[in-house]
Amino acid sequence: MTDREPDYRFTLANERTFLAWIRTSLALLAGGVAVGQLFATGVDDFGHKSLGAVCVGLAATLALGAFHRWRHVQAAMRRDDPLPGSVMVYLTIGGVFAAATVCAVLVVA
Repeated sequence: MTDREPDYRFTLANERTFLAWIRTSLALLAGGVAVGQLFATGVDDFGHKSLGAVCVGLAATLALGAFHRWRHVQAAMRRDDPLPGSVMVYLTIGGVFAAATVCAVLVVA
């Protein structure tokens, strides 16, 4: 099937979704750096570094996943195919759960 230019409104909506995932990724990155470097007081450096690592790892995963998703949705729209499924929401939920678990351990300890 020949590719065609999709309606610009759908292209822009796809781009806005991509940018929303990137904003989420940047927020997690900033939080990870802050908690890993600024809040490590010597009391529980391992816990803070772990929480920072989870946030930074999730940020990197979401940034790569956002690009992957944007590219595949754009290609599907150009071919008039159904939109592909995504694991981005599940990755986000899993990463936030992991960060919340580390936070809970830090608070209880």
